[in-house]
Amino acid sequence: MTADGVYVYAIIHEGKRLPKKAGGVGAPAAPLRTIRQGRVAAVVSDAPPKLRARRRDLMAHQDLLMRLADDGPVLPMRFGMVAPDEETVRGQLAAGETDHVAALEYLSDAVEVNVKALPAQNGLASLVAEDTRVRRLRDEARRRPGYEASLRLGEAVSASLESRAAEAGRRVLRELTPMARAVAVGPDVQGCVLNVSFLVDRGDSDDFRSVAERFGSAHRDHVELRCAGPLPCFSFVAAEGAHARAAGV
Repeated sequence: MTADGVYVYAIIHEGKRLPKKAGGVGAPAAPLRTIRQGRVAAVVSDAPPKLRARRRDLMAHQDLLMRLADDGPVLPMRFGMVAPDEETVRGQLAAGETDHVAALEYLSDAVEVNVKALPAQNGLASLVAEDTRVRRLRDEARRRPGYEASLRLGEAVSASLESRAAEAGRRVLRELTPMARAVAVGPDVQGCVLNVSFLVDRGDSDDFRSVAERFGSAHRDHVELRCAGPLPCFSFVAAEGAHARAAGV
């Protein structure tokens, strides 16, 4: 073990095998191992020195989680979670064993799908046709061009685009929610009017994405929908140990 601690990727059921030829973060890729405690185990490796959010390491972390999830439920850690030593990891597993087992059962055969909604920047023509205030301000700016007129028109267009996208976001949320086990509202993202993750049965994830994409296509003048998944179920677990630390990322 290196002096930089133990890098923690996920918590899994005890006895679950690691994917063949899988490696961890670092260059070269750190060998993986498990730390077992009761009915659960942590997937770990030595933490590389000076860990940063480099693309290679981010992809290695994500790929490992997806490969683990292909073989059963996983409680994923965010990138950069490092514990000082194996005993700390084992203590966290012991303290949370009951909760970890319950969470693993809850996430069995499930994946996360994230949906973001943004204003449709190609919807200006339909906006002008639908919004009488925008149309009036546009006509005023044409008759009396100037900074103030352009500013009022720009602000009105931006607000209307955002309002239409937000309404479309509420509609798609109502449409998708019955198809999911659970819904988690994500943090605010600049430019987005909606950032929501859905816990979906693995076998239904393609149909779920198809419904979201059809909605986005049908309402493309009002909203741009971005659908990502299947993903590890980050939004539906709280697995980070209290004594783990986020690396300098």
